[in-house]
Amino acid sequence: MQNVTPVAIAALGLELAPAVLFGCAAERVARAVGQWPVAFRVCLPALLVAPYVMVSISQHMFRWTWFTLYAALPVAIAWLLLRAAAADPERGDWRDALILLVLGLAVDLRWFDRAWPGGLRALNELFLVDAGLYGFLVIRQLSGTGFDFHLRWSDWRTGLRELAFFAPIVLVLGLALGFIHPHRNLPGIGSALLRWVGIFFFTAVPEELYFRAWVQNLLERRVGRRTALVIASALFGLSHFNKRSAHFNWRYVLLATIAGIFYGRAWREQRRVPASTITHASVDWIWGLWF
Repeated sequence: MQNVTPVAIAALGLELAPAVLFGCAAERVARAVGQWPVAFRVCLPALLVAPYVMVSISQHMFRWTWFTLYAALPVAIAWLLLRAAAADPERGDWRDALILLVLGLAVDLRWFDRAWPGGLRALNELFLVDAGLYGFLVIRQLSGTGFDFHLRWSDWRTGLRELAFFAPIVLVLGLALGFIHPHRNLPGIGSALLRWVGIFFFTAVPEELYFRAWVQNLLERRVGRRTALVIASALFGLSHFNKRSAHFNWRYVLLATIAGIFYGRAWREQRRVPASTITHASVDWIWGLWF
């Protein structure tokens, strides 16, 4: 694969480590870091610049502008969320919205992709995930996110139930709109399972973390569960406006918005990211294999 070198693999490991740590022991990490001096806590995420330094130097494309951005952005996020926690620890304020807007647009509009060599731009998204995780879980200590890699049977039950509810809708509507086209594909069991796991961790987890654990979670505190579900789902749908098309892809936006309703239902049942991630990963997996 293009530009996948030992240095790139090491950088990937560095970026995955915080996400795994938060997914396995977020509360313990937050308590431990909470005992450190405030200035140290706020400045610590500047270390997230390390993967960029490693990859850019090895690929001869290091730029001080990008270095400054990747070192300063996580610190700015931490500082703003520290202020947000002090201003309104429960309902959130404009700083939460600002950070979510920046993180969402940075991914959707690919603001920082030029900093990375081709084939490694997913490292930019992982960087943003790490910065958000540290800010919201450690500094903000946002409750009720449900970001947890300890999967339960209830996660599977909820996730697959919402998949069963959504599948007939997307099949009928997708075929009627001419957006999906069935094709025969019989992959090996091993490769199919590996593909599902890859979608789960690298596509569904980041999106469910953002739209459900952060966006829907904070919206519920302001506008209630039902309205939050609708708004978060609409935002999820709009984030797909430029997928599979050079223009506004309204079919994708519509189907993604409906999907967001079922992903949001799965998350809010027990406020568990793994539940909605199972639904999300399964939908993308089925779509990718047979449509």
